[in-house]
Order: sequence, then C-alpha cells, then structure tokens
Amino acid sequence: MNPNPLTEADLDRLEELLEAEVFGEEAMRLDEAQALICAVVSSPEPIQPALWLPEVLGPGAEKSNDPVVGETVELLMRLNNDIAKSLFDDETVSPMLYPLEEDSEDYDFAAWADAYVYGAGLGGDWYDLAGKHADDLSELLEPMFMLNGMLKEDAEKNGERWFNPAEEERLLADIQDNLPVIVQTLYNFWRAKRGGATVQRDEPKTGRNDPCPCGSGKKFKQCCGRPDKLN
Repeated sequence: MNPNPLTEADLDRLEELLEAEVFGEEAMRLDEAQALICAVVSSPEPIQPALWLPEVLGPGAEKSNDPVVGETVELLMRLNNDIAKSLFDDETVSPMLYPLEEDSEDYDFAAWADAYVYGAGLGGDWYDLAGKHADDLSELLEPMFMLNGMLKEDAEKNGERWFNPAEEERLLADIQDNLPVIVQTLYNFWRAKRGGATVQRDEPKTGRNDPCPCGSGKKFKQCCGRPDKLN
C-alpha cells in the first residue's frame, strides 16, 4: 500500500470513487467517511477495517475483486492512516464539509457529526468503557449531539425548554468553529485512558444530579449523562 499522505488529487479521486456505480449509492460521502474514521481512530477499543469499511462502502465492499473497490479501499486506508497520524501528533483534523445546498455558504455539520457518532458506536459503549470518567465523556460528546440535532430533538419530544433561536445559533456557530479541537480532545481523552493517565478537567465536574449543562432543564444523568446516549 502507498505509504504517502493523500494529496488533493487523491481526495478528489476518493470522492469520485465513493459515487461509483459498484456501490449502488450505498457508500458514504467523503465527509461522512472522514468523520466515521475520526471516531474509529479515537475509539477506546481497536476497530478493524473489516468492521468499519463495510459501514463506509455498504454491500459493495464485498466485491473485493472489483478494481474500483480495491482502489477505494486503498485510498480509505490511507485516509485512515493520515487521520491517525494527525490526531496522534496532536495536529487536529480539518473536517471536510459539504454545503447544505449548491452554492450555499452553510455547511452540513449535522451529517459530519452524525457519522462521527455512528462511528463511535462501532467501538462498543463509550460510556461503559469510560467508567468513572463517563461524566467527562458526556461533556466532550455534547457538541456532537448539538450538531446532529439529537439534543434538540429530545428536548422537543419531551416538551422541555430549549435555547431561543439567537442563543442556539450562537452555540452552534461556536461548536462549528471549534470542531477540529473537539475531535482532537475526544481522541486525547481515550489516549489518556489507554495510557492510564488522569483525565484533566479545566472546569468543575457536573454531578449526575446537577442540571445538565446543555440547558435542557433535565438532570445530567437523565440527559447527556444517560448511558444509552451513544447506542
């Protein structure tokens, strides 16, 4: 396999291949593939390519003898290696984002966050694996649930208070601006856990019975601290 980092031309080629007929429109977009791989690389438990590649490519991944599939897999593995190196070196990863509509200046952060959350689920129950640091993990993952709309959906479903439009827009803009750092911080969280280091906190810890910091009005353990949030 080519050990060199992906070039812009390689990324363009990968984007084209993901839309190839062999995948029958079942493959992820390039932005979604990047997000899922960011979660896979960060996972507390090793996730083998045999597990995550079919999630990216759909049933077409089984056609291993097809040269298009082979080329796509090779480029995805190189993307995986690039992301792993960047996060390991604490260089952060710039999210690849698609516009919500053609010529739009608004980008589909929700799809990126959704793919990240899905990829995180491939590594087992993150909250279970976080153990006594599950509360810390909940706070780190909260921005992803804000971006993909899960927090708002839960609040509306339960008739709970939500942010006014201006505040919601401000919060989302702040998360979008800081998404590379959020992804890096999640990676560093699990790297510290794997290395046996203590997870450092810059702010006071949110107790399980304290109001959830997302502003939903629920207790933390009933909202972002729920153990099923990532399942």
